[in-house]
Amino acid sequence: MDTLDTPQLLALAGALGWASGVRLYLVVFLTGLAGYLGWLPLPAGLHLLANPVVLAASGFMVFIEFFADKIPGLDSLWDMVHTVIRIPAGAALAAGVFGGDSATMAMVAALLGGGFAATAHAAKATTRAAINTSPEPFSNVGTSLVEDAMVPTSLWLAVAHPLLFAALLALVLLLSIWLIRKSWRFLRGLLGRLRQIFSGRPDPGVTAPAFPLKKPRSGDGDPPHV
Repeated sequence: MDTLDTPQLLALAGALGWASGVRLYLVVFLTGLAGYLGWLPLPAGLHLLANPVVLAASGFMVFIEFFADKIPGLDSLWDMVHTVIRIPAGAALAAGVFGGDSATMAMVAALLGGGFAATAHAAKATTRAAINTSPEPFSNVGTSLVEDAMVPTSLWLAVAHPLLFAALLALVLLLSIWLIRKSWRFLRGLLGRLRQIFSGRPDPGVTAPAFPLKKPRSGDGDPPHV
């Protein structure tokens, strides 16, 4: 493969933006590694990713994130910190696909890539926070492994089957919006219950009895008269 055609470039920009919201360091590492090994002709704006120093740094962060993302609680903290990193990075990577050729396309790619990254990050962060309310850790690990697999799959599809990737990306974005709404409603309800519990008010999740409790009759429990 000598150069990427326009559909492949568009799909790659979308994949880089969306996947950055899920696993930023894995995106940087895999893209740079593919360019370094000659598997993928990187656009001029992404040549820096194939630099050995960048590969070493991104590879180290992939190792750290792999374990941090599988520890309940720590994964949500990791997501919170990376809110200010993943979204602009996704925009920059998407813009880099066209950065060396067209400033207009680079701007459009940056806007779309940042939006895709924000949607993916919000879906990931809210869903994982909701999963962390479960006491068993296997759901967390399983979800994390699925996310690990989705990133290389999306990058490969973007180059090998750009039209199929575009259709799947549209479905994933719709699913992400649905997950954000469902997870946010759940978390908001949970936080509301916690606030009521710690404020001393009754837990709204406990249903009051349907019948009145029996009141003690007058004289019941009075000390016996001498």
